[in-house]
Amino acid sequence: MQTVLKLLYPSQCLTCGEMVEEDGSLCGTCWRDASFIRGTKCSQCGVPLPGEEDSKHIRCDDCIRIARPWTRGAAALMYRGTGRRLALSLKYGDRTDLAPSAAKWMLGAFGEIPPETVVVPVPLHWRRFLKRRYNQAALLAQEISKIAKLDYVPDALFRSRPTKPLDGHKREARFIALQDAIAPNPKMAKRIEGKPVLLIDDVMTSGATLGSCAEACLEGGADHVNVLVLARVAKDA
Repeated sequence: MQTVLKLLYPSQCLTCGEMVEEDGSLCGTCWRDASFIRGTKCSQCGVPLPGEEDSKHIRCDDCIRIARPWTRGAAALMYRGTGRRLALSLKYGDRTDLAPSAAKWMLGAFGEIPPETVVVPVPLHWRRFLKRRYNQAALLAQEISKIAKLDYVPDALFRSRPTKPLDGHKREARFIALQDAIAPNPKMAKRIEGKPVLLIDDVMTSGATLGSCAEACLEGGADHVNVLVLARVAKDA
């Protein structure tokens, strides 16, 4: 039966549709175009850094200059080429099938996670959720919690007011737009109180959204917060 199904529905590349050997994988061309983040990288935001030393405590200029409310951060891919196509397809293209493979890459980028960690997605405002019909960060967080066997709290945070799309905005404008926009859910306080939180989103640009969410987690009683994203935006990386 499996052989028949493979003949009728051959495995396809996640981004271009070319035939591949296994489900949930990339073809050779798309794999070469995918900028997976390896080697030396910032320990707080995951951006690649020059040099051969792979230290766990190196920070980029932005993370030195901007106070990050989270402890550790990582990203699977750079937001370009295949990474950008994957992120946009997941966010706007109804490609919810991308979440399992993306979650595996993200966990590979982050490394070991304490078993008491609680997985929390960056929330969507209910108006945007109704328009999009799903929260891509929640899909990634759910898959990550399944693979790593961690507690998943999808509604630990909520957006108290809608914010305009931040694409194309400068760093300062992003931080201003998100002030007091995200808050901890008091009904879920016991689920995160005193525990490490792994905060999940699809893309990190300035870190404004993740920063607001991390602060809300800490306000809700989290011991500390780490962040993990599918793709990292960086100009010169």
